[in-house]
Amino acid sequence: MEKLLNNLEKEAMTIKDNALRLSWYMRGGVTYEDILNMSPHERETISKIVEDNLETTKKSQMPFF
Repeated sequence: MEKLLNNLEKEAMTIKDNALRLSWYMRGGVTYEDILNMSPHERETISKIVEDNLETTKKSQMPFF
């Protein structure tokens, strides 16, 4: 039981960490709460979009921040 709780706690912390990072990258376009209310698939899709945009920015040498 303790192992299960520890795994759930780690999973929750990972979700929160990812939500905070995504809300930062979205620069107010999507709030932390909005991201937490999204499905795992929606969060994964937004993460992929952010990764793609970061890669494009690196290749084009355009400023991202």
